[in-house]
Amino acid sequence: MTFTREGHVGIISFNRPEKLNAWAWGPTNELCAIADRVRFDTDVRCVVLRGEGRAFCAGEDLKPETTGPIDGDVAERHPGRSAAERTHIAYERARYLFERWKVVDQLPQPVVAAIQGYCLGAGLEIAMMGDVRIAADDAQFALPEPKVGVSIDAGGDLRLVTELGAGWTRLLAFTGRRIDAATALRIGIVQEVVPRAELVAHVRALAAEIAANAPLAVQGIKRTINFQAERGLAEALRFEAASAAPLFTSDDMTHGYAAMAKKQKPEFEGK
Repeated sequence: MTFTREGHVGIISFNRPEKLNAWAWGPTNELCAIADRVRFDTDVRCVVLRGEGRAFCAGEDLKPETTGPIDGDVAERHPGRSAAERTHIAYERARYLFERWKVVDQLPQPVVAAIQGYCLGAGLEIAMMGDVRIAADDAQFALPEPKVGVSIDAGGDLRLVTELGAGWTRLLAFTGRRIDAATALRIGIVQEVVPRAELVAHVRALAAEIAANAPLAVQGIKRTINFQAERGLAEALRFEAASAAPLFTSDDMTHGYAAMAKKQKPEFEGK
């Protein structure tokens, strides 16, 4: 994870292009550490969130390096001596993720997400924390969690409900299907679609346009809009953590993760 600044625009970049910027605890903690600093940096008036290489973020890293609170294979990343203990740990880890990501979600500065290539699973959940999302015409979006036997557990579905409504959120979350940038624009996941070659320049120009306005006024507007959009979100996140946690003890999850890592199609038994 890197942070650079161009005038009053801060640029946070995922820089694991060899893994399509796949999500893991290490990069998440790096992102939150940067956000902790940026929130108090009054010279930064707008933040760009982007990924290096071919993808914004391709979702959870199925073969993560052994760093951070969740390491190794599925069994190691979801430990516990019993189903009850695994459920408890999964619930607390979901709550921990909400706590850490809150510093990104609640940045006083507007956040513009620049999305190219894959924006899947955790990638889409991170993108939904942006205030404005701009996609390249090659972007693909999905919530593939049901394809590996787990529930959505990081709040992305709840933010989608706010932005898109329940119907489109259900369709995406129930099926796990991928949609293209044009569909994402039509249903409201992104606000603009631009040619891939123009994405970086377009987003930097947009961020500079925002940064040129009175920063306290812009931040006040963000707080007011987010207050309306996020009313009830904290309670909903707690419910999501409780609802998702038991799924991490299921046989379907173990089978689903293993199959996806091998690029095979799992056959779920509902247990």
